[in-house]
Amino acid sequence: MASSQVTSALSSLESPSTPQQNKSAGYHELLNKITAKSDPTSLTSNLIAFLDSILGESLGIVSSRPLLGAFVQALKSIPNAQDKIIVGQHALAALQPRVVSFEEQDAMLRELLADAYEEQEDYSSSAKVLQGIQLESSQRTISDDEKVKIWIRIVRLYLEEDDTTSAESYLNRAKNLLYKVQDTELKLMFQLSQARILDARRRFLDASEVYRTVSLSAVLAEEERLRALSGAIICAVLAPAGPQRSRTLGRLYKDDRASQVEEYGILEKMFLDRLLSPEEVSRFAEKLSPHQLAQTADGSTVLAKAVIEHNLLGASRLYNNIGVEELGILLGLDGDKAEEYAARMVEQGRLSGRIDQIDRIIFFDGTEGTGEKTTAGQKDRATGSSLRKWDSNVSGLVEEVERVTTLLQNQFPEFVAANLVH
Repeated sequence: MASSQVTSALSSLESPSTPQQNKSAGYHELLNKITAKSDPTSLTSNLIAFLDSILGESLGIVSSRPLLGAFVQALKSIPNAQDKIIVGQHALAALQPRVVSFEEQDAMLRELLADAYEEQEDYSSSAKVLQGIQLESSQRTISDDEKVKIWIRIVRLYLEEDDTTSAESYLNRAKNLLYKVQDTELKLMFQLSQARILDARRRFLDASEVYRTVSLSAVLAEEERLRALSGAIICAVLAPAGPQRSRTLGRLYKDDRASQVEEYGILEKMFLDRLLSPEEVSRFAEKLSPHQLAQTADGSTVLAKAVIEHNLLGASRLYNNIGVEELGILLGLDGDKAEEYAARMVEQGRLSGRIDQIDRIIFFDGTEGTGEKTTAGQKDRATGSSLRKWDSNVSGLVEEVERVTTLLQNQFPEFVAANLVH
């Protein structure tokens, strides 16, 4: 309930006997008194009564617009977020039937209310309030930068609630106008939001590439760039093992800044195809976000699956062949599960080899997968692979002998002339 002083002052201003030219100054004076002198218990009621009065019949639209703008500025100065929300919600409801006449004031009010919700960590409500802003309007001109800025803010708010579906829909809107945006910082915020969505969607290789691009931005401080690089490494580690991931790991490993981040140790082992121990995996898991530790359809986590596939790829570099049961011990799985992982990776072209299911032995070709899927039941083209490997080894040996001979000729020409057999 509004205080008696405010009610009396509003009645006087609404009276037909009050000259129209005096009403605007009177309302401004009353608004200043309400924000400066109102008791905290009656502040919201006084502001609501003031709002209802300026939107009433005693004032025309032309007079109401500047008063409503002043009202929004006064509401912004109130320190209590809950008071802002109470008054703001009432104001939006009151403006709804006539929002076409007050689009600019409605937008200002929604941004203020979104700030208040965000202050209370109610990100979903904040995003929904911003969604109500009229961005396609004949009443006011809205730049492409301003549109994208609002959409990106909505995206980031939904990401705080882990609502990637809603976030992605607004990111796609921003994507359509991004080529018109001049603000470098706004483009950077788009990329960060895109990376977070790709990460949440478990499109880790795409997310890693976007994070790496962000880490190269000169706009960011060095600490922020390293944080983005760290995100790129984490996503690359979580990606399915295979040629694409190997290329991504290679780019990150060759980055001069990689040694400055905590994840460098696991990055190095992954890139060099070294086996990862459970202790190393546990330490790495402590840095991951909840969605990166979520379980997949088969009951394993994204990290566990990535590590198993990596260790399987690492084993293919160490062994020409290995028994299914022995591979299971190496991977910390039972034999059947280890065979299932190997079969899937071979089928998807992420591991080069073949499986003898009768003798339960896996043969590795010692080369990286092609990345191309094989059709079910397709015969492995293993014929001649041993000869090709032998030929490659002989060629390598001959090249090494030639290199040593050249070095001897350069360093000790007399010795070579006396002892070289033609």
